[in-house]
Amino acid sequence: MAEAEIITGTIALAGRLDKSLAEASGLSRERVKALMAEGAVTVGTTLATNPSAKMQPGAHFSIQLPPPEEPEAKPQDIPLDVVFEDEHLIVVNKPAGMVVHPAAGNPDGTLVNALLHHCKGQLSGIGGVARPGIVHRIDKDTSGLLVAAKTTAAHEGLAKQFADHTIHRRYLALCGGHPRPSEGTISGRIGRSDQNRKKMAVLPESSSRGKHAVTHYCTLEKLNNCSLIECRLETGRTHQVRVHCASIGHALLGDPIYGRTPKSLRPILQRLDFARQALHAASLGFVHPVTGEMHQFHADLPSDMRELIDETAR
Repeated sequence: MAEAEIITGTIALAGRLDKSLAEASGLSRERVKALMAEGAVTVGTTLATNPSAKMQPGAHFSIQLPPPEEPEAKPQDIPLDVVFEDEHLIVVNKPAGMVVHPAAGNPDGTLVNALLHHCKGQLSGIGGVARPGIVHRIDKDTSGLLVAAKTTAAHEGLAKQFADHTIHRRYLALCGGHPRPSEGTISGRIGRSDQNRKKMAVLPESSSRGKHAVTHYCTLEKLNNCSLIECRLETGRTHQVRVHCASIGHALLGDPIYGRTPKSLRPILQRLDFARQALHAASLGFVHPVTGEMHQFHADLPSDMRELIDETAR
């Protein structure tokens, strides 16, 4: 059984206790507050339970991190396309069709199952029993780059960069038609659709639901009744690229939820047996949460998207 990890140190930043502890420990403020509520934080010889308590520099602290729960997901020997790996994190190029973590309807065969086998169980426990190490995810039928954390420090550091929108993410997609203008910015709140709770939708900016989302797009190549576009994300909302492109009338080819593939292209998709959204996470950049080194990773378009481009270029 895994042992609890204890973080000790000295508070260097004056102010609110949760903020001071977050700065000193490397954990997020939300994580610190949750641990305080669990009675896992001591300052001096006193159990710390008030996140807003005022602190002065010099106080010693101790934070006991509970051992990660035994994962429900079982290790499975599933091949992985590993782009980068060290003792803190791993970057993989996920194939289309692979679910990121176990859920109803997908109990195994997921990226988590593969990572548990590949990493010998050495994944951050913050993700919980169903998704250890998972900091972010991409849809089942989207291919491309994804980073997973092996340690608490890596998980916390990566999660902060995602929350601060400092992660660099570049997607390549095939959309119906030719966007006009050929490049621009799509900005709109994304939340659950009123008509279909399984779908996301762009909501009015005045809405109290959903979250603000920004996608910058640029047309790379005009094809027959479709376009190869690049999408750079400022935010990372559920189905963001798919929803935003559909909202301007250029849904992704093959998208079973948001797509309206042009009639002239449907025979091509059928002939190629292309039955997923034409979306690929091509670039991922971040500051290594432990070493501080800037990393930028790239993954070539998968063969099914390259074949679709060749067919629509004729």
